[in-house]
Amino acid sequence: MSTDDTAKEAIEVLQHLGLKEYEAKCFVGLSRVSSGTAKQLSEITDVPRTRIYDAIRVLEAQGLVEIQHSSPQQFRAVPVEEATETLRDQYEDRVERLQRALSRTEPVESNEEDRVQEVWSMSGTDAIANRANQLISNATEEVVLVLGDDSLLTDELVDSLNEVDPETELLIGAATESLESRVHRAVPNATTFVSGLEWLRNEGNVSENLAIGRLLLVDRSSILVSTIVPDTHEEQAIFGGGFRNGLVAISRRLLAQGLLPQHDPRPE
Repeated sequence: MSTDDTAKEAIEVLQHLGLKEYEAKCFVGLSRVSSGTAKQLSEITDVPRTRIYDAIRVLEAQGLVEIQHSSPQQFRAVPVEEATETLRDQYEDRVERLQRALSRTEPVESNEEDRVQEVWSMSGTDAIANRANQLISNATEEVVLVLGDDSLLTDELVDSLNEVDPETELLIGAATESLESRVHRAVPNATTFVSGLEWLRNEGNVSENLAIGRLLLVDRSSILVSTIVPDTHEEQAIFGGGFRNGLVAISRRLLAQGLLPQHDPRPE
């Protein structure tokens, strides 16, 4: 990746973190030099010189840029490690404020009766991983998880699995022996197995361009199933809940493939 490409990527990320375009361009430009004047920075970033000063004032207020009051003024970016830590603190603070605000928002009462069977769809690996970790952390009886892709065995997932109550049965399957070995080492309290579901690996029908990512059954009542597009690694999932949900009932039997009989997650 060229310098121009990496600079462009950095500018885009900074904009996602809340900086405006000129502010992001000025910070990235300053991060490439030891220091610079408004004229030099304008030449590096293509930001109009008249807009440099406004952008610098904002960056200074956020603790990202330092100013030397000489003639002409000199500007420099704080060290990358310091800048990223400052941005992380600001981002986390905003997320915490959002969480507090949303938790205090009064719900709108619904006249609909509680539904026993529900199936919802969701997209994005981060969102799906967060939902899976939440389901695992709320488990009280049993967690049955099958992983079809090595990348899904993240540190966050391992932490969630290792925090499961010892009284809760923990069964983890993998699509390959190598992945099963990794799971066994990472989650020693779990019963691990190589899944008997050959279609997890998508070896026989690559034309479908789809592979199973994760199958999760929690307390025999909630199921999450995700698929991964190999080319883009995009993950999508469906989530179902309800003791009489047909999706859950079918998944109980599918997940049993590769398990010893005594660990078969049958309905009680």
